[in-house]
Amino acid sequence: MMNTIFAMLDNNMPSKLMKNIPLIRHKYVLLTVLLLSCSLSFAKSLNDTPYKIKTIVVDAGHGGTDGATRGIFSKEKDIALQVALRLGKAIEENVKDVKVVYTRSTDIFIPLYERIGLANRIKADLFISIHCNSMPIKKVISGYRKDSRGRRVPIYKTVQSTSTKGTETFVSGFGRLDEQDVVMRENESILLEKDYKNNYEGYDPKDPESIILLSLMKNAFREQSIKLASYMQEEYVQSGRIDRGVKEQSLAVLAKAGMPAVLTEIGFVSNPEEEEYLNSELGQNEIVSNLLKAIQTYKKQAELE
Repeated sequence: MMNTIFAMLDNNMPSKLMKNIPLIRHKYVLLTVLLLSCSLSFAKSLNDTPYKIKTIVVDAGHGGTDGATRGIFSKEKDIALQVALRLGKAIEENVKDVKVVYTRSTDIFIPLYERIGLANRIKADLFISIHCNSMPIKKVISGYRKDSRGRRVPIYKTVQSTSTKGTETFVSGFGRLDEQDVVMRENESILLEKDYKNNYEGYDPKDPESIILLSLMKNAFREQSIKLASYMQEEYVQSGRIDRGVKEQSLAVLAKAGMPAVLTEIGFVSNPEEEEYLNSELGQNEIVSNLLKAIQTYKKQAELE
């Protein structure tokens, strides 16, 4: 194209050198204008291309050997997988032209870094991780006894609150120090990986300082993530669920997300009433409906901006 422009200009150039000088200057000015015009036209065509959400990664939390969290009769990893598969199917059936990719579709262990790594590699537009909440099991003193030397020693028993219920959705960030139970529980999966310190750049889920360091790797899509999380919580509330809010936490599975990413806790498996709900056809269908509506609302809003 440039050679053609030069040729067109050269055909009209006078033969005398002194008269060529201003024409050469005009030639480069014209060339600059033409190139600038092409660049602006190309940039405009890019901006005119509407943003579309095309790929959503649905992540069923835990799986395989990573499945210690459980209620009276069920495990978190199984509920998460059931809901994730139902959600993926609902998205494909109701959200036009959106592809769903699962981090797992069976009961297998997938390292946390591979889950978000998959989403980054395929350039996913949303990452949604499904989990069940659980209250921590704690040791408390239930009484005292005397040992062989006659000393008074405490007797311990394990207790767990079974009354706590509700939903909460997390985005990557730095949470309050008094809300670190979820961080420790969700990031504990890392310890099942052979080379976890290299996989997470020295992060150690047993070290409180590491939680602070991980929080510095905030998701660049924080505002969009919070918006999606808020829509999810609003839908849960519409179904009569208890709203525990949208929270920022140092969760390894979200830290390096190259897209809006959330981890939603769909209920407490440690609460007998919610465990029944989470395992029921009615409960799972309602949760999927909540998440689907939130995704549709977010998609509509995001594609208008």
